[in-house]
Amino acid sequence: MDVHSVWHVQNQTGTCPKKDRSTLFLCDDHRWWSSQQRLYNVLTTTLLRAGFKLVGPFIVFGNYPMYLLTVRGRKSAQPRTVSIAIIERNGKRYLGAAFGVVDWVRNLRAAGEAILTRGRRSETVNARELPPREAALVLREEITGGNPFARYFGVTVDSSLEEFERTTISHPVFLLERK
Repeated sequence: MDVHSVWHVQNQTGTCPKKDRSTLFLCDDHRWWSSQQRLYNVLTTTLLRAGFKLVGPFIVFGNYPMYLLTVRGRKSAQPRTVSIAIIERNGKRYLGAAFGVVDWVRNLRAAGEAILTRGRRSETVNARELPPREAALVLREEITGGNPFARYFGVTVDSSLEEFERTTISHPVFLLERK
């Protein structure tokens, strides 16, 4: 059985063979979502680089200020920049990995610091990954408060604290502190 046959069989069951950026074959649902998300990311990043102060989740209105996060690559040591939405609670800033352990998460874990840019202001921050229990409390408070990104974390308002803890293993939460 060749790769195309395997993909076709798996696609019939409604699952992709792989759901990351290295995937050659995506099911129709993921192909559409992937192209829409890529367009949204390019638009958001372009506007943030131009100095616009955006908020998430809907670019021009929402409760989550958007920043450019620049982190040194763990392998290349080159700066890598992505657009992100920050969670602000009780005077602290948190960053949740809604899409799981992606490249910026791995780079942030390795570097331990990043540059946040909003408008024309940049600041260097230390990033500390929260332990599962602490991250679960932050995430639960956010989702209870109506966080629109909740669907990406795979938990609901009714989920137990243990379910939130399990989620934070694959969706880490970082505390960002000014250097």
